[in-house]
Amino acid sequence: MELNENAEIDTSQVEDARGSGGGGGGFGGLPIPIGGGGLTGIIITVLLVLVGGYFGVNNLGGGGSSSTSDNGKINSECKQGDATKQLDCRNVLYINSIQAYWATELPKAFGKQYEKSVTKIFANRVNTGCGAADSGVGPFYCPADDKVYIDLTFYQLLAKQLGAPGEFAQPYVLAHEYGHHVQDLLGTEAKMRRAQQSDPDSANLQSVRLELQADCYAGAWAKGATGTTDAKGNKIFKSLTDEDIQEGIQTAGQIGDDTLQQRNGGTVNPAEFTHGTSADRQKWFRTGYDSGDPTKCDTFAPGAVNEGD
Repeated sequence: MELNENAEIDTSQVEDARGSGGGGGGFGGLPIPIGGGGLTGIIITVLLVLVGGYFGVNNLGGGGSSSTSDNGKINSECKQGDATKQLDCRNVLYINSIQAYWATELPKAFGKQYEKSVTKIFANRVNTGCGAADSGVGPFYCPADDKVYIDLTFYQLLAKQLGAPGEFAQPYVLAHEYGHHVQDLLGTEAKMRRAQQSDPDSANLQSVRLELQADCYAGAWAKGATGTTDAKGNKIFKSLTDEDIQEGIQTAGQIGDDTLQQRNGGTVNPAEFTHGTSADRQKWFRTGYDSGDPTKCDTFAPGAVNEGD
């Protein structure tokens, strides 16, 4: 994977809250949710990795507005000649590429205009429209304020604790979260919540369908990534290799519900799945990538997802 050092990095698509102290009160010792409810997240929490617990889907605690942001530092850093060597600037470019893709693809595939979502980069804690969160929750999308949230130190956990060290794991994570934003724009997320409320017994299955579709959308973006450009028409990616795609597939495999349960020393219990098995996550990422067509990502179609998962 090679980014174009001449691509314009649009930092207006992020809010840098790392200098604000994060605000909020965290979770007060309560189990940190993996995602879902008011929060559609992606990975396991630091707490769950360390103590081996595995919890269902809940809303974040607390509330309040998002923490104060100041983009001065990241604006300056991402204007330098070696910006693509900086972790945060690379991630801004990933976000630029993902949103450039959906700005073109959403109207084409679904007949709806894309509305950009800001990613808030925070450290330790942050207040969101879905409640207060700390970095242990991992990257997540909040439908209440239409923002993606990430503490970039999560990538260290992903590499060292969850066995996904490849660089392409980073844009895969972001593309998955922006997949949730697309679901929000299309009404898929709201429809899924209504289905959960009308049939509580299917709540976990509905969550799995939502997460697998976000994986598929991430794969569709990966297929089109090398065609995305900045505002001046410069390509954002110079290249994306088969090895990069394999890193994305590997990452999907490392964060399946069954794999996480096994890693935490527990018994694999399909009744508690909220994101899908490793095999299913890999399958749907590959479906999106192979087709390059987000309309092929209908995980809510009858028979698309094994109801025994």
